Amino acid sequence: MCGIAGILDSGHIDEAVLCRMADSIAHRGPDDSGLHVEDGVGFAFRRLSIIDLSTGAQPLSNEDGSVWVMLNGEIYNYRELRKELQARGHRFRTHSDAEVLVHLYEEKGSDFVRELRGMFAIAIWDRSRRRLVLARDHLGQKPLYWARFGERLYFASEIKAILAVEPRLREVDPIALHEYLSIRVISDPRSMFKGIRKLPPAHVLEADERGIETRRYWSLNYEPKVGLSEEEALEEMDRQLRETIEYHLVSDVPVGSFLSGGVDSTLITALISSITGEAFKTFSLRVPYGKYDEGPAARLVAERYGTEHFEREVKGNLLATLPTLVQYLDEPSDPLSATLYQLAEMTSREVKVCLGGDGGDELFGGYDRYWAIPQVRYYALLPRAMRNRAMAALVRRLPDRFWYKSLSNRLRWLDEVANVSGGHRYARSLSFFYFPPGRRGQLYTDRFRTDTDAFDSEQAIAAWCDDESASAAIDRMMLADLMVRLPNHSIMVLDRMTMAHGLEARSPFLDHRLTEFAATLPASLKVRGNKRRYLEMRLASRYVPTEVLNRPKQGLSSPLPYIMGSAFGAMFGRYLNDSRLVALGLLEQDAIDTLLQEHLSKTEDHANRLWLLLNAEIWYRVKIEEQDTEELSNEMAELLESGLASPSLVL
Repeated sequence: MCGIAGILDSGHIDEAVLCRMADSIAHRGPDDSGLHVEDGVGFAFRRLSIIDLSTGAQPLSNEDGSVWVMLNGEIYNYRELRKELQARGHRFRTHSDAEVLVHLYEEKGSDFVRELRGMFAIAIWDRSRRRLVLARDHLGQKPLYWARFGERLYFASEIKAILAVEPRLREVDPIALHEYLSIRVISDPRSMFKGIRKLPPAHVLEADERGIETRRYWSLNYEPKVGLSEEEALEEMDRQLRETIEYHLVSDVPVGSFLSGGVDSTLITALISSITGEAFKTFSLRVPYGKYDEGPAARLVAERYGTEHFEREVKGNLLATLPTLVQYLDEPSDPLSATLYQLAEMTSREVKVCLGGDGGDELFGGYDRYWAIPQVRYYALLPRAMRNRAMAALVRRLPDRFWYKSLSNRLRWLDEVANVSGGHRYARSLSFFYFPPGRRGQLYTDRFRTDTDAFDSEQAIAAWCDDESASAAIDRMMLADLMVRLPNHSIMVLDRMTMAHGLEARSPFLDHRLTEFAATLPASLKVRGNKRRYLEMRLASRYVPTEVLNRPKQGLSSPLPYIMGSAFGAMFGRYLNDSRLVALGLLEQDAIDTLLQEHLSKTEDHANRLWLLLNAEIWYRVKIEEQDTEELSNEMAELLESGLASPSLVL
């Protein structure tokens, strides 16, 4: 795991400029650095040493120096590829996975990426063709951003490396802000900065004298389905998951495991133990919120498999860490980033590599919405006017437990999503908890509505949910999550929060071969009735304690906005009463004030909406105005400690 950055230009490239780019992402690679500069191109590299500790420095080249490469990530099948390339006469100077790439490029050109199994962001310079090739892994586990400004093309693992040398790109993209407020995701290729783009997952970018071209090199298909019985599918799932975990254990440094107490991370931990037969370290973060505390379940698993277990309770003033989180993320954060930041901080003191269960829900049907959405069609058969009147009357009579999964909120959700159809129904099921169209009407100014009216903020999810590569409704929802929400939200947050501490996070469920297998499983093996992750639960029953299997799904960060409670009042009083987004003419102050008043009086649950607004505001101050992160964090901490927020609600 590393950080890469570079410049393509027709003229001279100053090494000092490249060094500034590399220094801005030094946290991604604290072990070493490297530069390569020649006429028209410059590469800058920061290294976290995982494979080939002694000779794996980058950038590196082929035998005659005509092809240069940088790799952020890991190529898990590099040993097999190396043997094949050596048999064809290629000579290797190192034992690193990165060196395989230059020789594979010589053989395959930019199609080399089709041979890879791993997580990666790659930059290749082909001197003879004067061509820059950028590539990102199949499911977007490793980030890669680029920008064209004047005659120069910049690229980097993180946005901050581009801004470090081209500050004129510090301009908010109103469409990205609109999408973030609507679905809590900024879909590729857009970023929060108007002139900076994400290279989408499973894409290659080629830049030469003809211009810049991007193309997709891999697609996920859900048809045709595998012709296996349920028992055969179970055995094949066991075999494939074991195989991908074995690949993910390839490392020259010790490997640990995140252990949340949920099924996915527990299954990964159990299989590591089964495969290695050795003791290893596991890591858990506790959120002290009643039944949502997953610490006891994690300890139970650690005891079962004899791991050296490390546990920490969420601590510190979470709201005061927002500027730091935004600084590492480069985009607005969410509660997941706050918990992962602390988990990664603890883990990085013990290991450099840690495996987790990310992606299991999206592959095998772990979310409630996967079975709930198909049921909405029955309610939607009722006339709309009748539905809306009856539901409004019912909700008024229900006690609201002020929780996003309360009965009243579930009923509101049902009524909202029944009013739309097709892929937009699934997209609306997600935006309901943020700012769907009805709520945006009061929040947006006339100007902001005019600027964004032509853009459907739910379209990124809806389009994939309507994609013809999947026929079953459940498959379509999982496809949309894998293509949009996962790479642009959960995996993005995981990468930034772990790399902030020089920690490499690996996600075996996101191996593209395992993903292909899961996609072709019949939908009934993923969700059967109201039973989620049906086949995965059958597999987990071989390895996971019954007490863990029977626990309801929690979510590490779900309680955080509620725990913080009235701390929102202190933060909003200081930052959203003097909002930069209001001053820009984008948001209405009265609407923001109403949201806060309703939430604090427990008239309506706006916890997630308030989090989005506060994060967008802090992001603007840190990333557009360049306010000092440490000073802003200290200011927020002092504000909360001064008594404006209840100490019991500040962790």
